[in-house]
Amino acid sequence: MPGQGVSMNISKKFKRLLEPGYIGKVHTRNRMIKTANGTSFIEPSGYVGERALAYYETMARGGVGLLIVESCGVEYPLGVQHPPVQFHLDDDNYIPSYSELTKVVHKHGCPVFIQFQHAGPWNPTGLLPKRDTKAASALTKEELPGPGFDVPRGLSLAEVKEYIDIWAKAAERAVKAGFDGVEVNGATCHQINTFFSRVWNKREDEFGYKTLENRARYMCEIVREIKKRLGQDFTVTCLLNIVEYGHEKGTTVEEGVQFTKLLQEAGANAIQCRAHNYYHRDGLLHPERLFYPEPPESLPKDLDWSRKGRGALIPLTEAVKKVVSVPVFCACRLDPVIGEEFLQQGKLDFVGMTRRLLADPELPNKVASGRLDDIRPCTGCLHCIDVRNKNQLLECQVNAALGKEREYAIKTAEKKKRIMVAGGGPAGMESARIAALKGHEVTLYEKSHKLGGLIPLAAMVKELELDELLNLINYLKTQITKEGVTLKLGKKVSTQEIEEFKPDVLILAAGAVHNTLDIPGNNRRSVVSSSQLHKQLQFYMRFLGPKMLQWLTKLWMPIGKRVVVIGGAIHGCELAEFLIKRHREVTIVHTDKVLGEGITIEDQLRFFPWLDKKGVARFTEVKYEEITNKGLVITTKEGEKKTLEADTMIITLPFLPNTDIVKSLEKKFPETYTIGSCIEPGLIVNAIADGARIGHKI
Repeated sequence: MPGQGVSMNISKKFKRLLEPGYIGKVHTRNRMIKTANGTSFIEPSGYVGERALAYYETMARGGVGLLIVESCGVEYPLGVQHPPVQFHLDDDNYIPSYSELTKVVHKHGCPVFIQFQHAGPWNPTGLLPKRDTKAASALTKEELPGPGFDVPRGLSLAEVKEYIDIWAKAAERAVKAGFDGVEVNGATCHQINTFFSRVWNKREDEFGYKTLENRARYMCEIVREIKKRLGQDFTVTCLLNIVEYGHEKGTTVEEGVQFTKLLQEAGANAIQCRAHNYYHRDGLLHPERLFYPEPPESLPKDLDWSRKGRGALIPLTEAVKKVVSVPVFCACRLDPVIGEEFLQQGKLDFVGMTRRLLADPELPNKVASGRLDDIRPCTGCLHCIDVRNKNQLLECQVNAALGKEREYAIKTAEKKKRIMVAGGGPAGMESARIAALKGHEVTLYEKSHKLGGLIPLAAMVKELELDELLNLINYLKTQITKEGVTLKLGKKVSTQEIEEFKPDVLILAAGAVHNTLDIPGNNRRSVVSSSQLHKQLQFYMRFLGPKMLQWLTKLWMPIGKRVVVIGGAIHGCELAEFLIKRHREVTIVHTDKVLGEGITIEDQLRFFPWLDKKGVARFTEVKYEEITNKGLVITTKEGEKKTLEADTMIITLPFLPNTDIVKSLEKKFPETYTIGSCIEPGLIVNAIADGARIGHKI
């Protein structure tokens, strides 16, 4: 049968990825591991509630081989860096609610571990109150290896032994709650790593810095104590930094590899490898972001940068596999294709994934059934990390159902309706996709000849995310086509068109309108409005595509050498980046106090120092006065009138709602919805979320 042929081909293509495996005594149905990540889905009371249960059940139903529940504190509140929105299993009272979590995961044939951690001195959000921060040793503020840390005092020997008991008790609770294993997190800059790393460890006792055995002793003793209490067959995995960069006392690869050997001797059943980079908040959790805004002069040695961060940690898993016999894995922007490649090459034993499974929890099932085109792509935008580091509920730019899994479960509509969608951007396509899945008859109109709205332009400008954003457009187009949505490209919706169509539901997703700068001289030839810029780019885009146009703009653009970018939110900053890379001298001016609204914090921490390095002048809290033949005249926040000399001035003020189309159409039809930037200009995440909301509502 045709379906059997496809299944056999997929089984061959992903032979190792789909192969069952073992971690300790725990059997996994494939080699894909959902690695732990914070969600903020715990209830304020500390109990596991419906939101977390729905999220984890959806992950298990999606077919992953092993699910590791997020960073769970062994002590509270001192042991977590995201109170009150972080999991913690520090009291027996929480066991029943955690038991409900393991039940919903086991129901779908998936084993589940829980990752335990202690924050130690780590304060990545900067939101923690002053508290009794403890580490292996005391450090002064000047000795801290970068931002994101609180000044710690040193643990006494008696406290070290007390903490070993605290870790073991947490594992005992995990067993009572039904977990199949625990992962001990000794990575990043958590408590355990302050023993491993000489950056933190100044101790002179048996847990001190002078020997590898002493530095590893704390984590080894935790593993031994868990095994002693729960039995040698209970599965314990260890997560640790194999290497640290950015500090002369950081752990070397040779040291990290030896640590794993000692952990295996202590009873560890698997090793998850990580690398850390001091003096940046996210370290090396997302290695591909080191290439933003452009690659640094030198990249951390020992890692594989041939794929711009994807699989960067594989040399570490290779090195560890040479000295241990237990399974070794990592998570570093791996996907099914390169994951299979590394498995075939024997460079790792399991493939860790986080963000790709947030984007599409069904990824494992789709791989197994050969539906690769149906996998919703992760764009690598770090929106998920950005909201998490603000202690907000986890969100995904491309998956609006994340955290709303039960609310957004697809249910066939009670009454089939004729739906007309005006606009083929992300909001329009997502609303059409959801409505079609529910059984409605959907027709989508797009005035241009290609779908995607402004995403192709964004992809061209962003550069690092170009392929991922184009993949998102292709995914949405594929899905609405498969679900039978009728496409009318190159066709602008008019009142007459709507009256002839006679829709039961009208969805207005026509996008935002461009803002204008109303000052003297705004019509000079040296001024380029955002509307003009977009029209020019979209014209060329129609024939050349984003990739070719991106390349050609490096050779020539009708833009002067000196450019003033008027407007410093995300669009202005991204345009400035684009121009700087094309050797323009850029100045950014903004009326608000802060630049970069809409850019994730992680990227801001790289972007603004990069602007400094490039010598980019920035003026905030300015007043735009006029445009002359010399350039833009502003009044600075200090009250000084200043002319910023320029050959070209580009207006990138915030978009405005498309009020004209809303006024002309929304009252003429009984069930009309206005979504996305058409009603409230925002980002891709806002557009997709709005499209999904209305799609589910109809």
